[in-house]
Amino acid sequence: MTRLILVLGDQLSDTLASLRAADPARDLVVMAEVMEEGTYVPHHPQKIALVLAAIRKFADHLRGRGFRLAYSRLDDPATGPSIGAELLRRAAESGAAEVLVTAPGDWRLTAALEALPLRMHLLADDRFICPPAVFADWARGRRQLRMEWFYREMRRRTGLLMEGDAPVGGRWNFDAENRKPARPDLLRPRPPRFPPDAETEAVLDLVESRFSAHFGRLRPFLWPTDRVQALQALDHFIAESLPRFGDEQDAMLSGEPFLSHSLLSSSLNLGLLDPLEVCRRAEAAFQGGGAPLNAVEGFIRQILGWREYVRGLWALNGPGYTALNALGHDAPLPAAYWGGPTRMACLADAVAQTRDLAYAHHIQRLMVTGNFGLLAGVDPAEVHEWYLSVYIDAFEWVEAPNTLGMSQFADAGQMASKPYVASGAYIDRMSDYCGRCHYRVKERTGDRACPFNLLYWHFLDRHRDRFERNPRMVQMYRTWDRMEPRHRERVLAEARNLLAALKAGEAV
Repeated sequence: MTRLILVLGDQLSDTLASLRAADPARDLVVMAEVMEEGTYVPHHPQKIALVLAAIRKFADHLRGRGFRLAYSRLDDPATGPSIGAELLRRAAESGAAEVLVTAPGDWRLTAALEALPLRMHLLADDRFICPPAVFADWARGRRQLRMEWFYREMRRRTGLLMEGDAPVGGRWNFDAENRKPARPDLLRPRPPRFPPDAETEAVLDLVESRFSAHFGRLRPFLWPTDRVQALQALDHFIAESLPRFGDEQDAMLSGEPFLSHSLLSSSLNLGLLDPLEVCRRAEAAFQGGGAPLNAVEGFIRQILGWREYVRGLWALNGPGYTALNALGHDAPLPAAYWGGPTRMACLADAVAQTRDLAYAHHIQRLMVTGNFGLLAGVDPAEVHEWYLSVYIDAFEWVEAPNTLGMSQFADAGQMASKPYVASGAYIDRMSDYCGRCHYRVKERTGDRACPFNLLYWHFLDRHRDRFERNPRMVQMYRTWDRMEPRHRERVLAEARNLLAALKAGEAV
């Protein structure tokens, strides 16, 4: 009897478990473009276009491999509103009652599939380096689930950058060498661009007609949409940008949105690239003398460490993770995140870049938009929805832990040993934003005081009971306590005024 093989838009891999289990002679592959997947949060138009273009190309690839396909296009009047509706339609047409699907990276969609009146077989998504069961074994009995210890275990398991039982270079982590500010450089390599072909142009027109009200600009659209292009992007990064990736990975520079970052996360998260193959390519560059160890280790840590770690946390915690709010924050997301006016140069730059490119690198996300949201006490559910909406590489399994755990401390420290909060001094050190800002980063109080400075101390003060005994925050409280009482009161009063203005929807 025919079975339905559901392939989702971020499962574009020949090695997908459900495709490996399929019988091309009798099974029917179902792929669908549906409105619900573009609107359950208001996804950036470029993200919607990327998924639609990539899934259409992967469908053609599967046809070439001999699979039978039932493909539903968004602009076909017969297409249902949701993945579930399309499965029921295809089941009725084919007489199938059984569905094979690789487990989604989204608890919402998993619940919807399991609720269907079909025999649903959810297969483990084994395109990751660390299976959830292995992560759960590692996590069992640990008081703290620190990424650094997980990362070292993954280095041992894979042998990446290892010499026997010891790390290459004698150190596990070269972060100390990877925290340098960047300077303008006309010779810095630019990432490859992939002008839309006819199929992608058709998708862009469709997205323009259906999702024009969503935040974000659709064109120019230059992302890789198939494995051939993704491999070209990987080749370019390894040869041209990896050598200086480490030096610039934590820097921010006006007019340089990409610096030496790889821009491979969207291809990895769609399934166009395999994470282990990417790590092996970086390791080979080091072994061949093409990139220094600090750059290669830092890059591999982002994939083998952070990417695998957040996926493990997401699977371990289950669907309740997105509702966590350990600090009780409830302020609304400022309008500046959706392009509203702001006098803060760093926030304006990060949001404008996000609007234009559906992209910002990890420090812009963590230490500008994330840091400000945490200091301002924004409801973490709103921050989570914003990140999931606006970034080209955002899928729940990777975005939720990074946002709710690392960025917003909503999980009470399961992921981070302390909140990632910082005053304006950090942004001034790692960027050139402050020199052209309305606010003055050196000023602690007054009309021109940097909002990060005011909100930083207010955050520490209002959460003192929780954090003052945290070993990594003791010195911050000592510094605060040494300030004159009158100065502390002025800082808190001005911070309260700033928070009130944000809550009232005023621009800051």
